[in-house]
Formats: sequence, structure tokens, C-alpha cells
Amino acid sequence: MQQLSIQHEKYSKLIKTISEYKKVAVAFSGGVDSTFLLAAAQEAIGENVIGITINSYALPRYELEETKKITNLLHIKHIIIDSFEIENEIKKNPVDRCYFCKKNEFQNVIDEARKNGFDVVVDGSNMDDKKDYRPGMKAKDEINVKSPLLECGITKAEIREFSKILNLPTWDKPAYACLFSRIPYGTEIKIEDLEKIEKSEKYFIDKGFKTIRVRCHGNLARIEIAPADREKLIQEPLATDIVKNLKNFGFHYITLDIQGYRLGSFNETMGA
Repeated sequence: MQQLSIQHEKYSKLIKTISEYKKVAVAFSGGVDSTFLLAAAQEAIGENVIGITINSYALPRYELEETKKITNLLHIKHIIIDSFEIENEIKKNPVDRCYFCKKNEFQNVIDEARKNGFDVVVDGSNMDDKKDYRPGMKAKDEINVKSPLLECGITKAEIREFSKILNLPTWDKPAYACLFSRIPYGTEIKIEDLEKIEKSEKYFIDKGFKTIRVRCHGNLARIEIAPADREKLIQEPLATDIVKNLKNFGFHYITLDIQGYRLGSFNETMGA
């Protein structure tokens, strides 16, 4: 890791930035960004870092297990907070849902961090997050959650590059967003919908598909997948197996979005 600091100016700046915090709690989701931040924080301040994960309906069970594996691998203290109440503002799923959700989650992380003697909370926001509609960024700033990756000008591509050098298992992990993002704005978030989305996406992951979203439109599943995988998806016997399983999970109709996967596709409707 020391060699990485010498060779990459941004990484060296990141280590210096975190070192100045002395002690940090990382809001840890198990994704590419927060895993890299956790590893960098460990290099910067050693045992003075902890990871805090919010266990909620927005987080699939397999992602929760991933957070445990990663913190065990890095030998970092890991705290999991159970939070299974969906606040009214979030349940209504307005276009700024992410603001209310992040504010609630970050406040829980801050409270837990302080209980454990950590006054600084950091998250994995990076330069690429400025390119998309991210109301959660406002919540983060309002309650003073630090974003050292963003502060140091580090992009998603650089996070993956650094993660690979550090031998982190997430270096090529597909981008991920919370399960709430699979439901159209203005549509009430229901636990039964989240469950069928999670089961459906896990089914595709188990079949070897890395980049996958199952968008939920009531009883209709709209599958977004990497363009390179579209043809594979409609071949038999897989196509029939997909229909059978997704119907068992609770969907009545299964469709393939021929545009393929794209980041935050429900944001496309906001202009309309």
C-alpha cells in the first residue's frame, strides 16, 4: 500500500486527508467506493477506523453478507445497525426520496459512531457522483458527513484502479444502488415489492449476470441488463426459466428493456 501512495498523487493526498481526522467511522455498504475508503482509512490511521452498516429493507441480504466478509478480510471492527422502519417521506417515494433516506441513515451512523468514540463520519461519495441526480448529497452536507474521495478529486475509474492494486475483492464489482431505486418515483415503496426485486436480482446474479437491475412496475418486471448480455437472456432454456422464477417471486409480466442497463434510469422521467 505504501508503494501506491508514492506512485499516485491522489492516493497520497487521500491518506494525508484521512490521517488528519485521527479517527473515522466509515458509512460502509460493501460497494466499490466504501470498501476502498475503508482500506485507505486503515492504511492512514490503522485501528482508529470502524465500518458502520445500516441493515434495512433497502439492502439485499447478500450485500449485507458481503459487508461482513470484507470487514473480516480487512480485520476492521464492523457495526451493523438494524433499521427496518420506512419513514413516511421515504415510503411515498418522492423524487427527493434519497435526501430523506440518506439523512435518516447518516444520522443513525453518526449516533452510533459517537457512542463508540468516533466524531468523524465519512462516506464513499466521489467525483462521478456529481454527474448524476443525487439528492442524498445535500443530506450528507447538512449533517457534516465528510467525503474524502470527493475532496481529493478521485473518480470511480481511479477507485477501481487503486482497489485492484490493493487486491481488494470489489475492484471489479458492478455498480450498485439501494433497492428503493428499482421503484418508480411516486409509487409507494412496499416490502413485498422489495422482496421480489431482491429475489429476482439474486437469481440473475446466481446465473452469472453481473450488471443487472430488475425495475418494479407493480406486477411487471422490467429487466435492465448489459447490452452484451441481451442475446443470452432471451435464449432457451434460460428465457423460460427466467419467466418461471420471476413469476414465482411475485411478478405477473416479465419484460426486457432493450436500452439495457443505465445508471438511475428512473431519473430519465423527471424532465417529463
